[in-house]
Amino acid sequence: MDYNVILGTAGWGVWHSPDAGKSWVRHRAPFPLNSRVQALAVLPGEPRGLLAAGDTGLFASHDGGASWARVGVAGDLPTIWSLATDPADPRTLFAGTRPAGVYRSRDGGAHWERLDLAVATECSIGKPFVTRVLVDPDDRRIVWAGVEIDGVFRSLDGGDTWAKVVRGLSDLDVHDMVIARTSPQRVFVSTNGEIFWSADRGEAWTPIGVKTKWPLPYARGIAVKPDDPRVLFAGCGETTTGETGGVLRSSDGGQTWRSLPLPVRPNATMWGLATHPADPGRIVAWSLFGEVYVSEDAGESWRKIAREFGEIRTAAWLPA
Repeated sequence: MDYNVILGTAGWGVWHSPDAGKSWVRHRAPFPLNSRVQALAVLPGEPRGLLAAGDTGLFASHDGGASWARVGVAGDLPTIWSLATDPADPRTLFAGTRPAGVYRSRDGGAHWERLDLAVATECSIGKPFVTRVLVDPDDRRIVWAGVEIDGVFRSLDGGDTWAKVVRGLSDLDVHDMVIARTSPQRVFVSTNGEIFWSADRGEAWTPIGVKTKWPLPYARGIAVKPDDPRVLFAGCGETTTGETGGVLRSSDGGQTWRSLPLPVRPNATMWGLATHPADPGRIVAWSLFGEVYVSEDAGESWRKIAREFGEIRTAAWLPA
């Protein structure tokens, strides 16, 4: 069965496959030459709608990634590292940037306002950046921002005001965040060497103990199975780049984990995972250095896409 796979890369813009990874097109226009595309966001209520963003601005596709158009003006935001859409209003967008900042648009990305976060301006890696922004699917007033390296920030009023929520978060090097719609809801944070969870909207965080439960210590992307919030997927590796990586699954909200059987040894850290509610069993996983793997059965088996790419920063899949 065919579906769209979209990759955002560092220096090669956007790649698109309309046929589940069998053939690929690199989109040049309207992406400027050597674009770094670091964020993709599915548009709610639009099965084939997608936003892409990075160091050359914001772009939109309404046909599953087959064609793209610029949104807004080039240079109106710093380099974008993360994007989120309001599930109740797809014209309300949040962008996380480097230098670290969160911006909000109420008109689909044509205009932006910088929100008032007291984020660090310097850290051990130079300039911090916002690796993940999230809007709560059950309460659009709750917005999250994860910062590498400055911890987690939360807004309870749609982004107007923010608080830093890091009690128990012993590692502020935030790589990814995800919301599991369990009861009570849990928010998960992936950091350099740990996964933390909170069941009280970030008032306190609890580590899961990656060093004793995972085969590799470096945590990166994390995803929730769309039809079962107890099931988590995570990408891991040795270090930021590393010489190999793995994909893990937990069926009990992060208490226990199992390594999933990839067909070959990955060439680097498994950087991220993409899911879509149109098919909860389909997962697209990718390594930092250009390998793409797909599972159609929630991780029980995988196939490797034959083509390899440069440095992949983000990916998504959409129905055909």
